[in-house]
Amino acid sequence: YTDWAWTSYVVFSISQTLMLVVGATYYLTFTGVPGTATYYALIMTVYTWIAKGAWFALGYPYDFIVTPVWLPSAMLLDLAYWATKKNKHSLILFGGVLCGMSLPLFNMVNLITVADPLETAFKYPRPTLPPYMTPIEPQVGKFYNSPVALGAGAGAVLACTFAALGCKLNTW
Repeated sequence: YTDWAWTSYVVFSISQTLMLVVGATYYLTFTGVPGTATYYALIMTVYTWIAKGAWFALGYPYDFIVTPVWLPSAMLLDLAYWATKKNKHSLILFGGVLCGMSLPLFNMVNLITVADPLETAFKYPRPTLPPYMTPIEPQVGKFYNSPVALGAGAGAVLACTFAALGCKLNTW
């Protein structure tokens, strides 16, 4: 991996965990209605489909942007909130742990199936670039040192903290 590819995979995993867990717990505790986390995840997933379609329309390959797989993890958050009778502490602990175990797993499966972003960017330079700006394709080892695993692990560790942040944003 180059530094850019390393960073992108790690940041992707952590940011996906952050966006899902903070957003879902915030809306879940704001409404108090189990099912809100799943609804939030569905809406955000559709937004990523739109972004992916726009990326494809610009001429980039379809697998360059990875679509988040948020729904199962959001369902687990809803389940934790419902099963503990709307206990926010349990939502943080149980919901955070469930998301920490499930979402990074989905992220790893997602990222491993995707072409290396840096390699892809060099294979598909924008046609508007002048020749002197067209980069030379580097030799990239796709699974060297696995930043996918690093990002997934970091996301798993931070999931409970993110759940607490989502509740705290709700002035709790």
